[in-house]
Amino acid sequence: MAPLITAAGASPEPGQANPDLLALMRPSTLNLGGVPPLSLYVHIPWCLRKCPYCDFNSHAWDAQQQGALPESALVAALLADLEAALPLVWGRKVQTIFIGGGTPSLLAAATVAELIAAIRARLDIVPGAEITLEANPGTFERERFAAFAHAGVTRLSIGVQSFDDGCLQAIGRVHSADQAHAAIAEAKAHFGTYNLDLMYALPGQSRDLWQDSLRQALAYQPPHVSIYHLTLEPNTYFAKHPPALPDEDTAYDMLDDVVAATAASGLQRYEVSAFARPGHRSQHNLNYWQFGDYLGVGPGAHSKLSFAHRIIRQVRLRDPQRYISGAMAGRALSSSTEVSRRDLPFEFMLNALRLVDGFNLSDFSARTGLPTSSIEAGLSQGQSKGLLQRDGQHVHPTPRGMDFLSDLQALFLRDDGST
Repeated sequence: MAPLITAAGASPEPGQANPDLLALMRPSTLNLGGVPPLSLYVHIPWCLRKCPYCDFNSHAWDAQQQGALPESALVAALLADLEAALPLVWGRKVQTIFIGGGTPSLLAAATVAELIAAIRARLDIVPGAEITLEANPGTFERERFAAFAHAGVTRLSIGVQSFDDGCLQAIGRVHSADQAHAAIAEAKAHFGTYNLDLMYALPGQSRDLWQDSLRQALAYQPPHVSIYHLTLEPNTYFAKHPPALPDEDTAYDMLDDVVAATAASGLQRYEVSAFARPGHRSQHNLNYWQFGDYLGVGPGAHSKLSFAHRIIRQVRLRDPQRYISGAMAGRALSSSTEVSRRDLPFEFMLNALRLVDGFNLSDFSARTGLPTSSIEAGLSQGQSKGLLQRDGQHVHPTPRGMDFLSDLQALFLRDDGST
């Protein structure tokens, strides 16, 4: 990526300001036919405990030692950050809002209500917009679920991960299986749609234990589940101190269990890790996977924004205190870069090929400003390897392509030095 403004760390503390809109509108080699749908992501950085596998920008908050969460300061910073970014999205409607983290359900319901109302006052939110809030099922948060619904949240995403207490302890979760069951019951009572996050191939997890967790989750007939293979991400505790994990063959067997059990339960796989009933697909995540735009505010939040002749990516300051002070000074950015022509095909495929239904070639051109000839070589290789299929103007991964998704996406990496 070529720098659009100074690189991270090159500007004075505490961060960078948003780039000049006139500079973003100058002519370039890209010509986008229009801008894609826009979503808003709001990052809440705090958790009760940092999970050893987590590589998100989250920070443990000990109320006994640190006192109450600085909710008011964070909300003020989020709104200042949003207001500074408004010129970049003038006139655009926001389709979805996602409040993630961290653990956003640590916030008081009144704070969430204030935040949503303030966002609505500043952005044009479409009627009936999906507003998701991530929640963990500890008893500390469970009683807040009804209040979150009253605050304007329309969808919960609950980080269950497992229904086995031993597995939960092995991955550092702060809740128990009983608390997970109670949280799901609470969500079912107050939300028309919700998501359950599950993980497999956990330390000490046998295939029988996984099947039991999967069975307990699907017994609720959830409208949506997201199911992930535990991976050891860089810069996490598990990366430095790797636990003993199930072998590769067992992990593949567990994935087979996922595909079979979700289908039998009436859930349709629409993305590599996402399964939903009709009408309950995550609209926010679909916008990511379809290479839509998103404005991210909050510590470490990422944005992807399209203009007539370029696409930019932004990252906010990661440290919560630096972010708060930076946002209040109008300098919340850590970096703002323009996506090069060279990188656009891979960035698009990194998202679109995660979808079972794939994408239309016309959407590739509309979202990137590039001709379809720029991906012809990758498409041909993918077909010859049996990883993707073309039906006229439509492209979608084959079942083999879903199993070897990283290999398929890598076909669209460019190494010829072009920009």
